[in-house]
Amino acid sequence: MKKEREILEELKKYRGMDLKYEDGRILGSMCTKPHPISRKILEMFLDTNLGDPGLFPGTKMLEEEVIRMIGEMLHNRNPFGYIISGGTEANITAMRVVKKIGKGRKRDIYILIPETAHFSFEKAREMMDLNYRTIPLDKRYIMDVKYLKDYIEDNRGKIDGIVAIAGSTELGTVDNILEISKIAREHNIYIHVDGAFGGFVIPFLEEKYKLEGYNYNFDFSLDNVFSITVDPHKMGLAPIPAGGIVFRDISFKRYLDVEAPYLTETSQATLLGTRTGIGVAATWAIMKHLGAEGYREIVSQCMENTYYLVKRMKEYSFESVIDPVLNIVAIKDDNPLDTSLKLRERGWYLSTCRCVEALRVVVMPHVKREHIDRFIETLAQCKKR
Repeated sequence: MKKEREILEELKKYRGMDLKYEDGRILGSMCTKPHPISRKILEMFLDTNLGDPGLFPGTKMLEEEVIRMIGEMLHNRNPFGYIISGGTEANITAMRVVKKIGKGRKRDIYILIPETAHFSFEKAREMMDLNYRTIPLDKRYIMDVKYLKDYIEDNRGKIDGIVAIAGSTELGTVDNILEISKIAREHNIYIHVDGAFGGFVIPFLEEKYKLEGYNYNFDFSLDNVFSITVDPHKMGLAPIPAGGIVFRDISFKRYLDVEAPYLTETSQATLLGTRTGIGVAATWAIMKHLGAEGYREIVSQCMENTYYLVKRMKEYSFESVIDPVLNIVAIKDDNPLDTSLKLRERGWYLSTCRCVEALRVVVMPHVKREHIDRFIETLAQCKKR
């Protein structure tokens, strides 16, 4: 049997192999270093399990309060939902609801998704035998609303759901959900918004950072938006795992519940049975601590650094695919995979885009201007400019 000190020393070696957000070399992640208050909360709620909420009524009350706060942030005073493992589970959960609602129509379930949809929707398709129809993007890399409208008209009565994106993974784009909601209302179609990234950005985005010609409306103020994925463990600064799924009201719970007779509550709705309360408690604490003003300051700083990145890129003749919609920049590159591998050899970790030939940088709170300066210089060396 090893002593505790020996075990901890060994673990330090493994942890030392990991990248650290504070080094500023993680440029492709939508996660960041959690708020410092999280450390104290982790120990306090370490043994909580929201999979059996009757044993942890206080933690369950915190979850309900967190969903209420997030709901109000999304213009909904009567929300229902859960803090779960992440955006993937949230999106799959929403697709469960769309399928359950559609089953009453006694035909195959058809859902329209944009080309920018997250890979979690492919997991949902495989798990639930869903039928997707992919809607192409317009010149702004958002869902082509005219194509969407024409497709629905041509398939009247056969569409069960529409997935719209508020902060796409690759480019940070926001679909024109205002116009999509008008179409969905006319045809009685369920809209699920994947705001995993944008959910904690757009509500705090000052007008001066909003790209001209874009409509940033995405929340429950719009008709037929019945569910939204929003991840506190991204720009909300909560520790992993803290994803979120929020529904318009509690009536949607009946599509999720399964019997769980051996628990303190006889039904369960989330995909994961056992759920730690750490993410719930941390999200509650961080939202209370920062408030709207604190989040607005964080988002503004990220946007300023995003513009700084674009400015430094231009100095080296690098171009962005589009002007930044949120704090994500896509850098045009004729061979992004090769460039990303060269950057990785030099200690920089970013990703590539699927919908366009480009490198992808997410300007999270841990990315500072000194990191941007060093990155651009390294990129120029890789491209020999």
